[in-house]
Amino acid sequence: MTPGTSSSDAPGELFLISTPIGNLDDMTIRAVETLKQCTVVFAEDTRRTLVLFRKFGIHVRLASYHAFNEHGKTHEVISRVLAGERVGLVTDAGTPCVADPGFLLVREAVKAGIQPKVIPGVSSLTFAIAAGGLPSERFSFYGFLPVKSGRRAARIAEIAAENKSVVIFESPYRLSKLLLELRDALGAGTACAVVREATKLHEEILRGTLGELVETTAARVWKGECVVMVSARNPDPSAGQENEAGFVS
Repeated sequence: MTPGTSSSDAPGELFLISTPIGNLDDMTIRAVETLKQCTVVFAEDTRRTLVLFRKFGIHVRLASYHAFNEHGKTHEVISRVLAGERVGLVTDAGTPCVADPGFLLVREAVKAGIQPKVIPGVSSLTFAIAAGGLPSERFSFYGFLPVKSGRRAARIAEIAAENKSVVIFESPYRLSKLLLELRDALGAGTACAVVREATKLHEEILRGTLGELVETTAARVWKGECVVMVSARNPDPSAGQENEAGFVS
């Protein structure tokens, strides 16, 4: 079968394909070859995915699949796979289903007897864990926290009760607020790392206690994609003593 074609006699396939989180050179060979063999690729933002396609010479039809239309589009995707097509799903960056669309499609695909194939790649979650310098033998991932104050406060309280490191995605417009909320809930001496613009030109990793980061970034206007990792364990309250993460409080 030639690339981009399908046959109703051939079994269809559904691929969840990871894409770079910033640096396009992080695209894997397997991901490129898989995309080239798809009949159609559903993308969170077709304009961003088109940039990726042009770089790697991928000439496959694109269709939209995002948080606002996934309920309506899921049946179409599954129908195409059942009809024998090779269908890909990509999000703007990283891996589908990780704080991105995809869960609904995977759930319904499995119900329909389809076994999705995951094409792994770089992830801002694993990047932050590796770069944060905090205990990572156990961790919790909270994705993006709710915006509404009541639900947000409840989630912050959950984080404060954790006895392991926690990873959070946050908009740059709410990052200063998040650091303040975490400081007040977890304590100023709690170790924290902020990863900004991972793999991109202006990549930056800030490490310290929540108290230090709140103070040193108070006047900062945050830009770019940000991931926060905190060690949600009670640090030693004694001045000058190291907490479990090895940062001095």
